[in-house]
Amino acid sequence: MTRIDDFLRYLQAEKRYATHTVKAYKNDLNQFHAFCQDTDHEGVDLHFRTIRSWVVFLMDSGYSSRTVHRKLTSLSTYCKFLIKEGLLDSNPMERVLKPKLNKRVPAFVEEGKMDLLLNEFDFGEDFSGIRNRLVLDLLYQTGMRRSELIGLTTGSINREGKSVKVSGKRGKERIIPLNEELLVAMERYLIIRKEVVALKPTDRLIVTEKGGPAYDKLVYRIVNRYLSMVTTLDKKSPHVLRHTFATHMLNRGADLNAIKELLGHANLSATQVYTHNTYKKLKSIYNQAHPRA
Repeated sequence: MTRIDDFLRYLQAEKRYATHTVKAYKNDLNQFHAFCQDTDHEGVDLHFRTIRSWVVFLMDSGYSSRTVHRKLTSLSTYCKFLIKEGLLDSNPMERVLKPKLNKRVPAFVEEGKMDLLLNEFDFGEDFSGIRNRLVLDLLYQTGMRRSELIGLTTGSINREGKSVKVSGKRGKERIIPLNEELLVAMERYLIIRKEVVALKPTDRLIVTEKGGPAYDKLVYRIVNRYLSMVTTLDKKSPHVLRHTFATHMLNRGADLNAIKELLGHANLSATQVYTHNTYKKLKSIYNQAHPRA
């Protein structure tokens, strides 16, 4: 029973999942399909015993518990699609135990290091330098996702309202405030951007040196390059700046529900993971300051 292509079209057209998310689902399902073929099953065998065998295979192959969880989520969502289409009676995933997850505290860059990068570092006065600084500033000051940054258009910026309209997961929109300093940097960028896109018009806000729309790897390379100058974190991705935004907001007393709205989280539990970083800081302050600590 293989309806993977139909399922992927459903995710993109009806559920409005991001392109990179659909690609991850595709890779996970194709991997399970290949496992079924290697173990002498025709097509995709959705029996719970086959799925359990796949879990054992993945763990023995060195995949982390978190990665296995994600792959099982992909498979479970696919099963729910087949049930919806009347091709499967029940979800076999209900009989599959997932490996235990260790709580992971999000990595973030310290405030002083972000200040050093954005206040002291010389990005240059050419198009690339001005754009690269704006990319870092937008990600850090708004907490938006990489895909949301790439999806911004010139019309997303509201100069009078001092805000940016972001299209999040499944097309859900939210408004994020922008400070005056960031708006000035934006206007400076838009002036030099006009020359770059003159021969290749696009409404995308962030563009390449040749005027085309920015893409995932470009944004990753920009963030990774500059964060490498100020931090030794293992991960130096755009998502680390999202973690950094949330952690710094919490450390300075921002309300958890407000951060949830700014990040575009569907529920509060996704935002609460950042309280671990805040608690760690409070514990450190307590140990240093209390006479009986």
